[in-house]
Amino acid sequence: MTKPLEEYKNVTWQRTAWLVDQTRADVLSQFRQGDSPSVTVKMATLSIKPGHRYSVPDWETSNRQIADTAGDKRNVSHEVRQEARTLRNETSNKTFWDKSDNSRRLRDRITDLSRWKENLAACAREVDAEMEALTLTKEELERTLAATALPLEVAVECLTLRERRRGTELVNDPVEAELKKEVEVIGGIQRTLQHRISKAFEQICLLQEARHQLTCDIQNKMDALDVDGTSLLLTETSRDISLKPNPMRMLPGFTSPQQWELFSRSNVSRAREEMQASQQLRGDMKLTKAQVLIELQAQHMATDFALRKRAHQLERACDEMAWQLKQTKDEMTELEQDIRGLEEDLVAKTAPLKLVHTRLENRTMRPGADLCRDEVHFGLVEEAQQLEATIRALKEKLAQAQHSLQALQQHQACMGEDLSRKQDALTLEQRSLETRQRLVATAQTELTPSAVVPLANSSGRHALDLL
Repeated sequence: MTKPLEEYKNVTWQRTAWLVDQTRADVLSQFRQGDSPSVTVKMATLSIKPGHRYSVPDWETSNRQIADTAGDKRNVSHEVRQEARTLRNETSNKTFWDKSDNSRRLRDRITDLSRWKENLAACAREVDAEMEALTLTKEELERTLAATALPLEVAVECLTLRERRRGTELVNDPVEAELKKEVEVIGGIQRTLQHRISKAFEQICLLQEARHQLTCDIQNKMDALDVDGTSLLLTETSRDISLKPNPMRMLPGFTSPQQWELFSRSNVSRAREEMQASQQLRGDMKLTKAQVLIELQAQHMATDFALRKRAHQLERACDEMAWQLKQTKDEMTELEQDIRGLEEDLVAKTAPLKLVHTRLENRTMRPGADLCRDEVHFGLVEEAQQLEATIRALKEKLAQAQHSLQALQQHQACMGEDLSRKQDALTLEQRSLETRQRLVATAQTELTPSAVVPLANSSGRHALDLL
């Protein structure tokens, strides 16, 4: 439909160009002849109108072409109007449904954010409760560790006391072995408890790290909820809307929905893993506490039994030594009496000896044949010999008795010294038992589990207001 119009334009331009060329040629010819160009042109214009003359069929053809072209243009305009109306309807519907879909997506996104925020908040509360429980268990273990200082001090004090024994009482007996073993047991218990406390501290740090991740994630979720909630409330009539430069740009921090969900899941999974490890550690700590208390109590009982047994042995030894000392004293008393009897007998034998000696000496004065060795002479000689033998025997026995008395006196002194050492050792054992009785009374209040009042922020963290 546009081809005749284009042909008409070409013809018109050709005619116009011909007229211009013709006029330019006339003016040049006039200049060559020396005439005034303005007058010549005016005269030519008035006399003969230049241009191509059209016939009536051409004129009619031109009119039809113009009418056809106008119809074509109207048809094109009608189609454009119809297409524009269709486009307006389609774009209006598209815009409405896109806005509706995006609003629905925003609502769904807000629902997902709220759900994950609640999940994270619930997990954070569980982490807080687990940190509180682990902190309380650690504090109980720390009190148990502090309570082992007194048993160790008592055991060392008992060893120091028993080092004051003297002489043969300074023996390496079972009591000393049990006391040294108790010191080793308490040292091992302290190392075990300290190891558990260190593990608990490290686990609390890991829980705090997981809690921090949850807190950051919750805060991000809350900020995202604010942004998406504000975006959902915006409408076409809102005052805060405007055109933005390149709002569809890709930011470096963009993540996919899968990555977003995986991030929150990983935070929750890590927190639950740390809580599970904390629960296992709390169970191990309670078991360790029970085991060390049983081990310490068993060692206390073994040491106390050895001490009581040793004290009983010392008591028996002291009683035996005291009985031996009494018997020795009694024997010495009797021996002293016998010595006095021997001395009296010696003194008593002097007069008969003097008598027999005098008789024998007097009978030596008999004269002549009357100086004979008669029965009287033999009897006196025998009596004198018997008295001298008796005196020698009495002197020997007196010497033996005096030597035995001296030996008894020396042994009595030794037994008295040994009894003194045994009594000192018994006193030290009794003091050790008294010291350990104080330990038992203190252990009943310090080593047994007691009710613990929860401490506010005992793990050193700040509470987060979870909405």
